Amino acid sequence: MERLISQLSAEFAQKPEHVGNVITLIDEGNTIPFIARYRKELHGSMDDSLLRDLADRLQYLRNLDARRAEITASIDGQGKLTDELVKAIEEASTLAKLEDIYRPYKQKRRTRATIAREKGLEPLAELLFAQELKTGTLEELAAEYIDAEKGVETAADALQGANDIIAENISDNAKIREQLRTFMSEYGLLVSEAATEEDSVYRLYYEFSENIPRLQSHRILAINRGEKEKFLKVSIDADPVDSLKIIKRNVLKHNSISTAFVAGAADDSYSRLIFPSLEREIRNNLTDIASEQAIKMFALNLKPALMQPPVKNMVTMGFDPAYRTGCKIAVVDGTGKLLETSVVYPTAPHNKIIESKAVLTRMIKKHGVKAIAIGNGTASKESEIFISDMLKEVPGVSYMVVNEAGASVYSASKLAAGEFPALDVSLRSAVSIARRLQDPLAELVKIDPKSIGVGQYQHDMPAARLDESLGNVVEDCVNAVGVDMNTASPALLSYVSGLTAATANNIVSYRDENGIYSSRSQIKKVPKIGAKAFEQCAGFLRIPESKNILDNTGVHPESYKAAEKVLEICGFSLKDVASGKVAGLREKISELGAEKIAEFSGVGIPTINDIVGELLKPGRDPRDELPPAMLRTDVMDMKDLMAGMVMRGTVRNVIDFGAFVDIGVHQDGLVHVSELCNRFVKHPSEVVKVGDVVNVEVLSVDAGKKRISLSMKRAQQ
Repeated sequence: MERLISQLSAEFAQKPEHVGNVITLIDEGNTIPFIARYRKELHGSMDDSLLRDLADRLQYLRNLDARRAEITASIDGQGKLTDELVKAIEEASTLAKLEDIYRPYKQKRRTRATIAREKGLEPLAELLFAQELKTGTLEELAAEYIDAEKGVETAADALQGANDIIAENISDNAKIREQLRTFMSEYGLLVSEAATEEDSVYRLYYEFSENIPRLQSHRILAINRGEKEKFLKVSIDADPVDSLKIIKRNVLKHNSISTAFVAGAADDSYSRLIFPSLEREIRNNLTDIASEQAIKMFALNLKPALMQPPVKNMVTMGFDPAYRTGCKIAVVDGTGKLLETSVVYPTAPHNKIIESKAVLTRMIKKHGVKAIAIGNGTASKESEIFISDMLKEVPGVSYMVVNEAGASVYSASKLAAGEFPALDVSLRSAVSIARRLQDPLAELVKIDPKSIGVGQYQHDMPAARLDESLGNVVEDCVNAVGVDMNTASPALLSYVSGLTAATANNIVSYRDENGIYSSRSQIKKVPKIGAKAFEQCAGFLRIPESKNILDNTGVHPESYKAAEKVLEICGFSLKDVASGKVAGLREKISELGAEKIAEFSGVGIPTINDIVGELLKPGRDPRDELPPAMLRTDVMDMKDLMAGMVMRGTVRNVIDFGAFVDIGVHQDGLVHVSELCNRFVKHPSEVVKVGDVVNVEVLSVDAGKKRISLSMKRAQQ
């Protein structure tokens, strides 16, 4: 344990006592959101991202220790464990190094070398590899091992067997493999060439080679996919001369009659065993690194996509565009409750524009619609033109094109069927589109994060790792915002710290049977929510209807008395909090001293700061501090764009080589990484994130290829 704490402390530049506390908290079954929010004194106020990285690294090191123990036991069981091996195993810092050490002792499938050993040729191989004989011939040495019954009929057969044994021993040498791995990883090239004469999206990689350390993650994944789809042949190119020098430096002793023989065995070992093995290993490693980068980028994009500002308390119309089957319409009230649905046909081949306007105008006036959310799928452009034209006659209403990725997945799901059992599948997606404008987080948690449309190559990622990473992001977002227990869906509640899908359903079932919750303490009455689950979830659940204002804040029930003491020493009360009359609270704390108040309240200063923040803004939503969603009343087309135009847009996706920005013309434009700002940018995520509202200048427009090139740095000049 001490070694783990020491290593993690050094790697993450955190105090050992804080790291030790985090490990203890994790081992006790506490969730990362709970630890991050309510145990700050114990871990020095690390944020959730750092805590997750630390937890991941902790798991890796524990897996490493477990494998270290397995390997030690296995070698010891063979009677081959030495002090030197024990030391090497203890010092191995990665799984790859451990497996290199274990390689000679691992039970192998039947190989040429094992067959040669069965023929009794190992002593000959050891004699030749020692390279101590100065006189005689190899044939004379090998002749002593001829044994027709064992299949060694000639001296050449014996020498071939000895070669196979030496080649395998060289291949199993941990030091040699480590040196070659380092050399190939630093100086090797990833090479791809066309596997077909057919043109494809992979043409860029038909004649491609790049030094391995310089390879970008998106290129590795693109090449992998091109190989999988049989458009590319891919290999690692490493200088065989330099590679063999590394091997021979380790194994050759000069002035022996067997030196040339060992050199030949080294050549065979490299070409037949080592290079193919390391090529697979390095490519797998490149894929793992690229996948982790893609998953990290996906997670980085997902968070702001989920945390987009909601359009609160506004009756909203969802407009799911289509051609032949008609546009599906759903109106929901300010809380997302469905009011009315319809189908209109303003697009081709029907073009019933006048009739469609009449239907929508009636619905808008009847329900007091203030915003229209238009899905960005098929027929979205024509639908936006139709809506924009209609709104000229309906003042006070605006619209926004929203990303409908995953809406169809949701509409056909069991969850949607449970919400709207009598509603047609196509109309459910219109409801989802409307709610995405009202509260993106509450709606997007209902679909698989991979379907939200803010990643790259998600179908090529390790599924379990991707699901875990994205699930963590959703969990962090939901808990950062907090959840209204009296309106939340089971899908939203299932991401709350300490809750599961089963307990989330129990919360909703209890609400349906007993009416709305009136206090946080009521949660304890829900089946399967015990003391530990209550501790983990209570602070993230909000009850606006509670008589205790603290139930609608991020203050944890365990800190209610501390919050009341803070108010008491500063001359305020909970009634003042409820009526918004605590404006001078922070100043009073500064005057009295946070240390004194912390001592009086029985909690640490980080918790005092969090409590004060909640008391000043009970029921606050961190998303309200972000730039509001861009609602429009007019529409543009690509043909309206000209180079030099400066426009305002919303970042829809951030990738390794730039960012895609929606400027309202139904085709996102690309801001290349070189056009993001007037300084060197290693990665676009340093400058922008999904949901950012930015100014861009149009550089060029290619309507035929539907490409728009944009610049952020020129728009700032």
